[in-house]
Amino acid sequence: LLRSSQPLTGPNRRRCREDEKLLGTILDEGERGFVIDTRSAQAAKQARMSGGGTEPKSCYPRWRRLHRALDRGRPLQESFSRLVEACSDPSLSMDRWLSRLDSSRWLGHVKAALSTACLAAQCLDREEANVLVHGAEGTDTTLLVTALAQLILDPSCRTLEGFQGLLEREWIQAGHPFQLRCARSASSHARGKQEAPLFLLFLDCVWQLSRQFPFSLEFGEQLLLALFDNAYASAYGTFLCNNEKERSLCKVKESTHSLWAWLNQPEEKQKFLNPLYSHNPLVIWPSVEPQSIQLWQGLFLRWIRPSQPLEEAWAEIQRLVEGN
Repeated sequence: LLRSSQPLTGPNRRRCREDEKLLGTILDEGERGFVIDTRSAQAAKQARMSGGGTEPKSCYPRWRRLHRALDRGRPLQESFSRLVEACSDPSLSMDRWLSRLDSSRWLGHVKAALSTACLAAQCLDREEANVLVHGAEGTDTTLLVTALAQLILDPSCRTLEGFQGLLEREWIQAGHPFQLRCARSASSHARGKQEAPLFLLFLDCVWQLSRQFPFSLEFGEQLLLALFDNAYASAYGTFLCNNEKERSLCKVKESTHSLWAWLNQPEEKQKFLNPLYSHNPLVIWPSVEPQSIQLWQGLFLRWIRPSQPLEEAWAEIQRLVEGN
């Protein structure tokens, strides 16, 4: 499973021989590969018309391109804003609430992300093919798909330690621009041009996996909520800056504490573990049917719905599991 951080082309529509050579060496004789492009075919065509985007298919004869458009930037930000507004209005009737939830299209984004990740996982697991995930910049929807695909396929990524490693590798070191995407509070009405809840969308998809496979992830909802909080406002340096170069120049590691070090303290770690966890060596294939994708109430209704009964229920479950 590969991710592309650069368009598969050179400027002025020149062929990029280096990319062609690189992708050619990945495949052994007789092997094939898939390029999953998270842009629409129309967006790729427009990019190609302006001198970038993609090279001709003939340059990659053993790679099949599949377009699975995933929104990012303004469309995703506006969808999230509409959802937050609906969740913040307690006066809505049930019909009106469901209508506004549907019109926000947020659950549609969740479904699209999971569907594309499943496609990548299927190409790897069932087709035994190499997969390159390609996006506009390689730091947003590309990371969303590669991280989710690994969660679906690899049980080691579903442990607390493995999930931290996945975030470090696929989001932080790979250059997701947290400072630009999470510049203000997630619910702020003021929006910067480059703000977009891509990381939140990833966390929502992980929550969907944890709900559909309640025994297969070692961590629970509290970890996902803590990650959401720290992505937007944190006492730790883990999500600071936009890439490794900026973190190095700002000496983030030398001047701040790591979020992982705090999470892994024994007294803190216990809060984030799933008491029902049982190692599952199998691939977990989520359902993306409309009835299977649900609103993450623990986050979106966090300040409206009392959380104490749920917390008490989980504490009782943990007590029973430890007792047995």
